[in-house]
Amino acid sequence: MVRPGLMRGGGRGGGMGMGMRGVRGGPFMSKKTFLPRHPFDLTLAEMAFPRVQPAQDDTVLTNALLKRSQDLTPTAQEQTAISNLVLKVQGVLDNIVIAPGDFTKCQLEEVRQVGSYKKGTMMAGSNVADIVIILKSFPTKDCAEALGKKVEENLQKSMQTEVVPTAEALSLSYSEKGFEIWNSLAKVRCLIATLPQNMRKLEPEKHIDFKIIQSHLAAIRHTRWFEENAHHSTIKVLIRILKDLARRFEGFKPLNPWICDLLAHSAIMNNPSRQALPVNVAFRRVFQLLASGLFVPGSAGITDPCEVGHFRVHTSMTLVQQDECCMTAQTLVRVLAHGGYKHILGFVENTTVAKEMSVWDGVVVSPMDPAYEKPSEKKEGEGDDVDMECGDDVLDDEPLE
Repeated sequence: MVRPGLMRGGGRGGGMGMGMRGVRGGPFMSKKTFLPRHPFDLTLAEMAFPRVQPAQDDTVLTNALLKRSQDLTPTAQEQTAISNLVLKVQGVLDNIVIAPGDFTKCQLEEVRQVGSYKKGTMMAGSNVADIVIILKSFPTKDCAEALGKKVEENLQKSMQTEVVPTAEALSLSYSEKGFEIWNSLAKVRCLIATLPQNMRKLEPEKHIDFKIIQSHLAAIRHTRWFEENAHHSTIKVLIRILKDLARRFEGFKPLNPWICDLLAHSAIMNNPSRQALPVNVAFRRVFQLLASGLFVPGSAGITDPCEVGHFRVHTSMTLVQQDECCMTAQTLVRVLAHGGYKHILGFVENTTVAKEMSVWDGVVVSPMDPAYEKPSEKKEGEGDDVDMECGDDVLDDEPLE
C-alpha cells in the first residue's frame, strides 16, 4: 500500500496516472497491464538537456573515491595468502578430475573459480575465495563430506615436504553448500553443483538443496559475464565502494554482490557514447538513479543478463526493502550535492546522515519518510501491487563474497 501523496520514484505533478487520455475505466480496461518504465536519467537525456554551465571540478571527490577503493582493496599479504591457498586447492581438485584413482564416492566434471576473487573485486578483511565443483554424479549430502576429506588428505600429502607455519596450517569444515578449506589467513569455499540435466532428478531427502545448486550454477554464469563485459578497472573501483555502502547503510543492505556488479556496470557503461564514465560521475549517477526509483515497483530496473526472460534483479528485494533503498538514496544524494561525500564514503564514520537531519553550509537535509506501508491484511479481490511481478521466480541472492 502506498501512502496518499507519496509515490517513491514517481512524478510529483498531478498527472492523470492512466494509460489512455483521461479515460478512467471502462469495459475494455478491466485488467491492468504492467508497463515497466525507466526512471529519469540525466546521462541518457543529456541531448535534451544541454549543460548551461561548465562541469564542476570534481577532483577532490575523484581522489577520495580512489583513496577509499585503495583502503577497501586487500593488502599484498592478504592477496598472496588467498592466491596460494586457491592454487593448492585448485591443483588438487584438477588432479581428481583427471585421475580420480580410488576415489569413487562421486565423479567430478569440472572445477570453476567464481565470485569476487575471480572477478578481482575482493574486499579487505574478507579473504575468501569461491570454487564451484560440478559433479557428473548426483550431489548427495555425504559426497561433499567424502570429497572434502579427499581434498584435505591430498593437500596434506602435497605439503609434507614444506615447512608450514602455524598460521598456514589447514583445517576442514562443512556447510550445506559444500566444504571449506581454510587457515588463519584465508579461506576457500568449495561449492557443490551438478550437471544441468541432473537438476530435475534431485530428491530433497538425498541430495543437496535444489536452490543452493541453482545459485552455484548461476555464480558460474555471473563470473563468465563479468569477465566478458565488466573487466574495466573503473567498474571494479565502483563495485568495491558499492559493497562498502551496502555494508554500512541499512537501506542498502539488500544490494547483494551481483546487484552491485550490475549497478556499477550500468552506471559506468550505459551511456550514449558507450565509453566508460569517470568514477566520480558514475558514483553520483548511482545515487541519482536509485533516488529516482531504479529499484522500485514499476521500474524497468536492471535486467539480469544471465537469466532467460526479463528478470529484473531488484525483484529479489521485498517491497519494504525497495522503498528503504530508494528512501536512503534520496537522502544521501542531497548530502552528496552539498559536499558530504566523506560521511557517505566512510572517512567520517557517521551513517546517521541517512536517517537523521543534518546541516551542510546552512542547508538542512532531512531524511525522507517511507512511501510504502505494509498492509495489515489483504481484502478479497484486491491486487497485490503495482508491479504485478513476483520476486520468488528470481534466483536467490548470490551467496558469494
